[in-house]
Formats: sequence, C-alpha cells, structure tokens
Amino acid sequence: MIQTILLKNRPEGKPTLSDFKFITEEHNLTTHTGEILLETIHVSVDPYLRGRMSDAKSYIPPFELNKPLQSGVIAKVIDSKNDNFKVGEFVSGMLDWKTKQVSTGEGLIKVDSNKAPLSAYLGILGMTGLTAYTGLTQIGKPVAGETLVVSGAAGAVGSVVGQIGKILGLRVVGIAGTDEKIDLLKSKFGFDAGINYNMSTDIKTDIAKAAPNGVDIYFDNVGGPISDAILFNINKFARIINCGAISVYNNTELPKSISVQPFLVKNSALMQGFIVSNYADKFPETMNQLAGWLAEEKLTYTETIVEGFDNIPKAFIDLFEGKNKGKMIVKI
Repeated sequence: MIQTILLKNRPEGKPTLSDFKFITEEHNLTTHTGEILLETIHVSVDPYLRGRMSDAKSYIPPFELNKPLQSGVIAKVIDSKNDNFKVGEFVSGMLDWKTKQVSTGEGLIKVDSNKAPLSAYLGILGMTGLTAYTGLTQIGKPVAGETLVVSGAAGAVGSVVGQIGKILGLRVVGIAGTDEKIDLLKSKFGFDAGINYNMSTDIKTDIAKAAPNGVDIYFDNVGGPISDAILFNINKFARIINCGAISVYNNTELPKSISVQPFLVKNSALMQGFIVSNYADKFPETMNQLAGWLAEEKLTYTETIVEGFDNIPKAFIDLFEGKNKGKMIVKI
C-alpha cells in the first residue's frame, strides 16, 4: 500500500488542507535494471514550497495540479537493481511526497546515520546549512567586529546563520516572534541580542537599540515591515542578503513597501537576492566546513518533528504561523 499527497488546488492566499489530496494505491512497486526502491523516512517542509504551489514564473517550475508534491526527503533503500546503491543505505534528495517510490538514483546523495542523525541531512547538513553559509559568506562577506541582524532568526536557516556569524566574530541580533524563541536564540544559539517583533511597538527603534553600532549585514528571511525597518539602521557599505520573504508569500495583492533605492544610494549598500543552487560549486567544501563545526560542537541545531505521513500538509501550513523552532521535519 502506497500513500501519495497531490496538489489539488492552487492556493488563494494561505494554503489550507483542502488544497491537498491524499490517495492510497494498492500495488507492489517493482524495480528494473538501474533502479532502486525507496521508503520515505523523513520529509522536509519549507516556506519556498509555497511559491511552487502557484503557477507564476519563478526560478523553479511550479508543481502540477493532481501530481505529487516534492521536497527534500530522507529515504531508505529497500530494493536495488543499481550497483551504486545497496539495500539498507539511506539517501537524501528531492523526492515525491510518497511513502514508497522508485528512483534511478539520479540526484540522490548517500547519507550516513553513524555520523549524524538522519534528519540533520535535511537541515544543518543539508540545504538549510548550505543556504545559511553560502548566503552569509558569499554575499554578506562578513568581517569580524561587524553587526549581523537576522530575521526569521529562530527558523531553520536563520538559527544557523546566527551561529556562523558568531563563529566568524560578528555581533549577532535575531528577530523572532515570541519571547520563548528569543530566549532560545540567546541561550542555545549564542545570539547577542533578540527582538520579539510581536511585542515591539517601534521595530525601527528596537533595532537601533539592539544594534547600537548600526547594521552591517542583514540576512533577510521575512521581507515586509521588519525588513523596511532595517533600512533605517544600515551602515555605509552594508550588505542585505535576500534569502526569503515568508511574510508576503501568501499575499493576494502586491505588498506595499517603502522605496529601498534612497537607502541603498545613501549608504552605498548592496541588496542581493539568491537561491542556494547559485553556489552549487561550493557545496562540497561548505558541507565539510559545516560537518567540521558540528563535530567540534561550534554549531548546534533544533528541530520541530511532526510525526505521520498524513501530517505533512499541516506541518507545512504551520510554518506560516511560526509554529516551528528551527527546521520543520515530518517523521514518517
């Protein structure tokens, strides 16, 4: 028996459970030469998937209606007719939201459960860590003593960005949505200061207080009013890294925002968007660096684990309500 989750509707605004369709099929999958049979172990849910649910032009093709959704998955090889994969090995890659599926193995990476928990390969040792490191180092170009501000700081990418910033000698300020998350940023991830935007009556002033020497690097995961407020606090030659904009992903109208150009011109500042695949050539060295820091206990991570294949859509929707601390993962 195989369960699959399909995209039933293209959401209007925030996705709902009715936008997904579950199907159960009773048949035995068979492998042919060069193929492997995979059993899903962990599924990653990420904000960027919201963009793929729309049919607007983007950097990655949209999901097709009535076809399986995909995301980062850890799977176990349970049958193999491919010499590169053995039964019992674990792999990571972009796979369908299915309990079992056949693959040629293309695009899959073997992962070792003896070196790190399997779920870590979807987070700090996967695209999450790669995104944090490459965005901060390649665009942020940090210099020890500078100030880094991270929005969505208690999320998967943000919490890693802040830790890397501390390793590289930066003052790090995190912005998140609850006092509990702010405490987590400071106690577990070593941030120097935090701002609860839900309790702030003047986010611009609160940023100035938390970053008294101004903002040299801003790692933007949220967009919207928080990111507008950062502009009033940037230093000359500041670097603004646009990684995501979760605050506006579900908007049905174009968001209103202040004009960024005067701030960039006045401060000779850089604002650059990126996707992690821009730096694919740096993945091997980045993975080695992250694994090394993790082994040395210079990096840590937190996960929100939801159990059950049926709960994948709900876990995804919960991202937009800030219900995750760190990486949101569904354990099958």
